[in-house]
Amino acid sequence: MTRITIVLALLLGTSGSLMAQHPKVDARAVQVLTNGGAQFKDLNKNSKLDVYEDWRQSVESRISDLLSQMTLEEKAGMLLINTLNAEAGGRLSDSAPHYIEVERMTRFIFRNTVTGTPRPVTGRSGLRSGAEVTPYEAAQFMNTIQEVAEGTRLGIPALFKSNARNHLTHNARAGINVEAGSFSAWPKEAGLAATRDMDLIANFAQTMAKEWSAIGLRGMYGYMADLATEPRWYRIHETFTEDADLAADIMSTLVKNLQGKRLGPGSVALTMKHFPGGGPQEDGADPHYDFGKNQTYPTKGFDYHLKPFKAAIDAGVSALMPYYGIPIGQQYTPNDVGMAFSKGILTDLLRNELGYKGYVNSDTGIIGDRAWGLEKKSVDEQIAIAIEAGTDILSGFDKNAQIRGLVTAGLLTEERLNLSVSRLLKEQFELGLFEDPYVDADRAGYLVGNRSFQRMAEGAQRKSIVLLQNKDALPLVMPSELPLSKPWNRPFVPYDRPESDMVKLYTVGMNADILVDTRWNAYTVTTGDYKEEETRPSVPEGTKQAIIRVTVSNEGARRDLFFGGPNPEELDILSFSDMAKAKSWKITPPLTDIQDIMSEIGSKNTILCIYFRQPFVLDKKSGLLDAGGILATFGVGDAAIMDVLTGKHNPSGKLPFALAKNAKAITTQASDAPGYDKKNTLFPFGHGLSY
Repeated sequence: MTRITIVLALLLGTSGSLMAQHPKVDARAVQVLTNGGAQFKDLNKNSKLDVYEDWRQSVESRISDLLSQMTLEEKAGMLLINTLNAEAGGRLSDSAPHYIEVERMTRFIFRNTVTGTPRPVTGRSGLRSGAEVTPYEAAQFMNTIQEVAEGTRLGIPALFKSNARNHLTHNARAGINVEAGSFSAWPKEAGLAATRDMDLIANFAQTMAKEWSAIGLRGMYGYMADLATEPRWYRIHETFTEDADLAADIMSTLVKNLQGKRLGPGSVALTMKHFPGGGPQEDGADPHYDFGKNQTYPTKGFDYHLKPFKAAIDAGVSALMPYYGIPIGQQYTPNDVGMAFSKGILTDLLRNELGYKGYVNSDTGIIGDRAWGLEKKSVDEQIAIAIEAGTDILSGFDKNAQIRGLVTAGLLTEERLNLSVSRLLKEQFELGLFEDPYVDADRAGYLVGNRSFQRMAEGAQRKSIVLLQNKDALPLVMPSELPLSKPWNRPFVPYDRPESDMVKLYTVGMNADILVDTRWNAYTVTTGDYKEEETRPSVPEGTKQAIIRVTVSNEGARRDLFFGGPNPEELDILSFSDMAKAKSWKITPPLTDIQDIMSEIGSKNTILCIYFRQPFVLDKKSGLLDAGGILATFGVGDAAIMDVLTGKHNPSGKLPFALAKNAKAITTQASDAPGYDKKNTLFPFGHGLSY
């Protein structure tokens, strides 16, 4: 053996990484040990270097050593994850030390909105958003949690997860998603899919990883690999597409660029959901509620919905989250139980057939509230069945004693407990949290949402917009009749342009200042927005075009439908003319206002910009299809819309899901199959015009 080979062999630890590549070690509650010129944290405070503290050792060896030192209480704590938010200013709540020091928890869900202008926010107990905090305060909060965790008996670091928060979203809901706040605001998931640009999606994921890591967020509840095959399902707005192949490409891209080739210090570990696919909800009802607990496969499309998950597994996704629902009539669930309780789904299919090696994180609240198929079982029985089926950690659950009691009662073996703990520890070791879980709060303050990141996000917004219809209404023109795509090629137009030389526009739901201040003083704008007690301003004479932003919500739904969606008796309603009359649907502005404006200015001079939270139906009766131009948007700002309308950005987005021609098509389509038959299709998957 040559001298070079000998030196290389000595430098290679059992983990196969070069010792020269020392990780950064930061300790705030324990001593730092020096061994062989390298630094290590004395996490168990015994003044010697243990195997689990030695980053030169293989992850498997470190897990084995740590597991041998853990008490039953510490092991049980690993199987718990619940919401842990910062208080105002980033301070710790009373629940923080309780969760860490009493319940022995090491994983938490962070739901605070991170913003530059913090304000207190309240919501449902247990899922409330907590106070709004700045990036600096969020980082300081997570650093403090890590210091408390480091001071525990074995010093196991904490891992914070979050739902999606890098999107320009309407009506974010705790437990579903989080407002972008200070983070770069990209289009919603369907908007990213509409770009059909994997390089853009990779760039999005890399940017997101930098922002999240900056404040200490190292895990995500997401993304959703579910397919948008059931248009009535409220959570379509979190899916990317109805197309399994496109979704598979996106999932693979997200895993490779958020986690990297392998988990490491810069990674954000994904918990992709909702295995094996939550799209085919029976009648579109959501399984957060009892009336939506079933999934159906009328075209036997179970494997179609598996495709994106297979791609994620092949790419090395760290964790998977099964859904609440019961896949009716499937071979994997002969007992008709929710997926988190199904050994057929989580062991036979996921591990034995698909070869999955990561851990399984349940959806929040499966124990007690949403244990579909096991409602008559006790909480102890539900937990034992879930873990034996293959679930490794229980979201929304924080009762350590209850887990320990299952072991002492013989309902759960410690050997099975050890298996879950090993899977969970692997992620924390690979992320580098045992060496350095801390972040630079000052850096977080200027990195999160910086202008460079936001410019990329705004470019993605423009590219996500789909031009559905154009009856010679677009692009908008300047007084010279040239499209606004070319003003920068003309001599500078002074801001004292006479009003007679300007185009008159009428807008609803838009910031008029964006049109006036950023478009070379080409327009005069009358806004049609008005307060409830007021009367809508009429369209002034001589107005050339009206631009109306349209959104749809379930503002009138029952208060107990916390997670969103319409009243169950109105699930079938997706056409605009029917939504306008429904109790739990709200169109903004009202359909009558839209129709009146079209009548005043002329339909061909009306441009509709519709946010398709779901595949709404532009039915003939609504009159919306008479508009001169229609844009489909998926979370974009007014500036992005104007760049498309004026031709500065030539529209290039393609529909991520088909749009039905009539209301009946919504109720007759198969919930597990994409699109509609040809006669019932208004705009097919992939439709999108350009100038």
